[in-house]
Amino acid sequence: MNARHWLALALVTFAAAAHAQSQAAQEDRFDTDAGNLMAVLRESAGTNEPQETLRPYGTLRAELPDGREVDLEMSWFRYVGDMHIRLVFDSSTQLQSASPDDLERLRLDPQHAVQLAVANLRRVYGEPVSKPWPGGLMQVVGRADDLNSSYFLDRPFWQSLEAQHPRGIVVAVPQRGGLLYAPAEDEDAVAALSFSATAIYASSTRSRVSSALYLFRDGHWSVFQRPLVTDDVSSEP
Repeated sequence: MNARHWLALALVTFAAAAHAQSQAAQEDRFDTDAGNLMAVLRESAGTNEPQETLRPYGTLRAELPDGREVDLEMSWFRYVGDMHIRLVFDSSTQLQSASPDDLERLRLDPQHAVQLAVANLRRVYGEPVSKPWPGGLMQVVGRADDLNSSYFLDRPFWQSLEAQHPRGIVVAVPQRGGLLYAPAEDEDAVAALSFSATAIYASSTRSRVSSALYLFRDGHWSVFQRPLVTDDVSSEP
């Protein structure tokens, strides 16, 4: 399955979810104010962006389960490696994807929307905390396991670590609850990170995020180890 086919599959599922959300709107209305905007990372199987970008997917056509075709435009952005960013609104039980109209209403461009989403993440779920992990690695956690991977977007946090390690930080995001790192200068820890990330990614299915390793250096992300070629993808918000 190539990237185009993956996106078509994701859109079908997204369209079905959007239809279900509209049916349930009377029962469970999301807070779509700026203070409830969050950002999550999801896999873009079969892709590899070598450097950071925030390119929108744009308008695409999808077929609903009942056969109707609809045009969808989502606040989804190609990011780095095999990951993309989804801007969402948070509730106590689920996430709802934000639309470009939402960003326009909130007067946010993609870059400022991501920055706001990270600030909201810190406020609601706490600042990221580093905890020891086997093999000389460190794990980044907050108060919501499924959003741990979103701290990958917390640039000030990584800048503070880079200040201690001028060669940079090597980071893995194998699943939504897993965000691991090692100093780039520690070759043994980086090797352990590669092994652990591959194992976690392989054991995950619906919760996997990325099969690559990333380097944070000079204040920016780049691909340190290329992602695997895979057709698996989660299209849930």
